[in-house]
Amino acid sequence: MSVPDLPSATMPVIDLNSDLGEGFGAWTLGDDDALLDIVTSANVACGFHAGDPSIMRRVCARAVERDVAIGAQVGYRDLAGFGRRAIAVDPGELTDEVLYQLGALDGIAGVEGGRVSYLKPHGALYNTIVTDEVQAAAVVDAARWYDPTMPVLGLPGSAFLRLAADAGLTTVAEAFADRAYTVDGHLVPRRVAGAVLHDADVIADRCVRMVTTGTVDALDGTPVTVRARSICVHGDTPGAVAIAQRVRAAMLGAGVTVRRFTGED
Repeated sequence: MSVPDLPSATMPVIDLNSDLGEGFGAWTLGDDDALLDIVTSANVACGFHAGDPSIMRRVCARAVERDVAIGAQVGYRDLAGFGRRAIAVDPGELTDEVLYQLGALDGIAGVEGGRVSYLKPHGALYNTIVTDEVQAAAVVDAARWYDPTMPVLGLPGSAFLRLAADAGLTTVAEAFADRAYTVDGHLVPRRVAGAVLHDADVIADRCVRMVTTGTVDALDGTPVTVRARSICVHGDTPGAVAIAQRVRAAMLGAGVTVRRFTGED
């Protein structure tokens, strides 16, 4: 089962998600409180690439206060590399580590009156399971064993979403506000010049185009089909709050309804 990628022609609907809770101990990253006033879904770091129990609890509490959906932002066990280094982890171990992260965040969210309502992989894990069927299957196993009714968020056309759908999970296609695309619809690696966009107006305009037409220009200018029910506005990008505010305002100005995807039929 998949959440429809493009809503009805009369009234488009989109979810705005952001990676939050990505500090650790004395280190902070991004403005979680400000972004929670803008987005409709919060991908909360679960302690493996970032986040700690106190940060997780604080973000969950404030998400519940604002009726923002809580998602488990699961990643490789890689605090030093912020989860952006691919790791050749044993698939059984990867499944266990994703289960661990889901359980930890869900327990903390429950104390604050919330729950984990979807799963989204982070960083290198997200990109790896676009094409790596073994690791994609390991993450799918964790999701379906933990809660077979829990949606998973991922890149359209990825092995991860295909295997998740085959396993009976609800899949949610995602687009990225501030990331450049390749001609095959993948994300341009961050090490490549132009991979991350910073102009809030440019980002907002391309988001409206993605939602209303299902297309975006690749880094080389080639139009690419990108059909999604959720758009990610990264919380660690410089100027992230201003970008997110501009994206939301542009959506509303274009007649797009901004609403969380969780809880939909």
